[in-house]
Amino acid sequence: MLDKQGIAKRIAKEIKDGYYVNLGIGIPTLVANYIPENMDVVLQSENGLLGMGPFPFDGDEDADTINAGKQTITMLPGSAIFDSAMSFGMIRAKKVNLTILGAMEVSENGDIANWKIPGKMVKGMGGAMDLVASAENIIVAMQHVNKAGESKLLPQCTLPLTGINCVKKIVTELAVLDVLPNGGGFKLIERAPGISVEEIIKATAGKLIVEGDVPEMVI
Repeated sequence: MLDKQGIAKRIAKEIKDGYYVNLGIGIPTLVANYIPENMDVVLQSENGLLGMGPFPFDGDEDADTINAGKQTITMLPGSAIFDSAMSFGMIRAKKVNLTILGAMEVSENGDIANWKIPGKMVKGMGGAMDLVASAENIIVAMQHVNKAGESKLLPQCTLPLTGINCVKKIVTELAVLDVLPNGGGFKLIERAPGISVEEIIKATAGKLIVEGDVPEMVI
C-alpha cells in the first residue's frame, strides 16, 4: 500500500520531458518533489506562477511565494510570476500538457467530483472547473476508499461534479487504473506493493476491468 508520497512518486513517472504540468491542491503538489533532475518540466499554477520547483526546506520559506493551495514553494531559474488572468488564459488555451488533480470521487465514466461536500463550508471551486474543461490529459491522485472504508471509485459520483468524462488515469494507495472511453470503466494497470487484485476488486464500486496478470508497480 502506498502513502501520499508514494502516490506522488508513481505519478511523477507519467510526466514526460518538455511537459507543462499543473498540480492541483493536496497530493498532487507532492509530485514536484519527484521530477527527475535531468528532465525539463515546467510546473504551472493558476495563481500566476510558471516554473515552480520542489517545496523549500525548513527555514528557507518565502511567505510571498506560494502555490494555488497557499503552500510556500521554490522557483527555478527562468521562472515567471504574472497575474491569474494570464495564467487562466494559458489553461483555457490548452497550453498545459498534463493536469494532476485530487478528487473526492471519480466515476467509471471519468467524471470527477473534487470541490464540494454539501453542507460544508468551502471557499469556492478555484481553478478546477477551468482545468477539467480545458485539459486533455488529467491524472487523479486520490485515496481509493474514504475513512469509512467505502469506495471512492464509483458507478456514478454522488457529490457535485467538477467535470464530466475527463479523467484519463487514477493513482491511489492501492492501484494505477486507466479510465476507459465511452463509460468502459476502470482498467487495472498496476497494483501497489503488497496489494492483491482481490483487495482492489473489493475496494472498487465502479466497473473494474482486470485482464491477465497485473504487475506490481515499481516506485
